[in-house]
Amino acid sequence: MFMTQRPTSYSRVETHSTTILAVRHQGKVALGGDGQVTYGTAILKSDTRKVRWILDRKMLVGFAGSTADAFSLLERFEAKAKNFPGNLPRAATELARDWRTDRILRKLEAMMIVVDAEHSLLITGQGDVVQPADGILGIGSGGNYAVAAARGLIRHSTLSAGEIVRESLRIASEIDIYTNDNIVVEEFGQPS
Repeated sequence: MFMTQRPTSYSRVETHSTTILAVRHQGKVALGGDGQVTYGTAILKSDTRKVRWILDRKMLVGFAGSTADAFSLLERFEAKAKNFPGNLPRAATELARDWRTDRILRKLEAMMIVVDAEHSLLITGQGDVVQPADGILGIGSGGNYAVAAARGLIRHSTLSAGEIVRESLRIASEIDIYTNDNIVVEEFGQPS
C-alpha cells in the first residue's frame, strides 16, 4: 500500500495564542495582555494591543487566538453590547449563542474576556459564558500560569488589581514561550 503525506505547506499551522488576564481586587478591575503574535514557531510581532476599550470606555475586551477571528468577534460583541446597553451578561450570552449556532462564526478560533464595572466574563465558541467566583480569568496559552500567579499575589501581597495583572503576566511570560513581557494593562477608574 502506497501512502502519501500532505505537504507541510498546506498543513494547518497550530495556533498558539497569547495571555490575557482579568483581576477584580479591592473594588477595582484590571485587564491586561501581552503583545506577542506567533505563527507556528515564528514571532511575527511583539507589540500588538490585544486589550481594547469599547462603548466609550464602559467595557474592556481582551482576546486570544486568531487575530482576524478575534477582531470579527469584537465587532459582533460591540454590536450586541449596543443592543443591550448596560447589560453585559445579556450581550455576552447573545454573542455566545450566535457564535455556537452560526455556521460561519462556529469556525472562528478565538476567546474573549469582557469586563465592565460590575462583571467579568469569559466567552467561548462553545457557547460558554463564565463568570469566575474569585474575580480572576485567564485565557490563551499562558492563561493558566497568569491565573495561578494572580491567585498567589492576591493572597500574599498588597498589590492593586492593575499591579497584580502586570506582575502575573510578567510571570507567565517567563514560562510560556508564546507570551512576551510587552504588557498592556487597563484598569477601571485609573490608567495603569
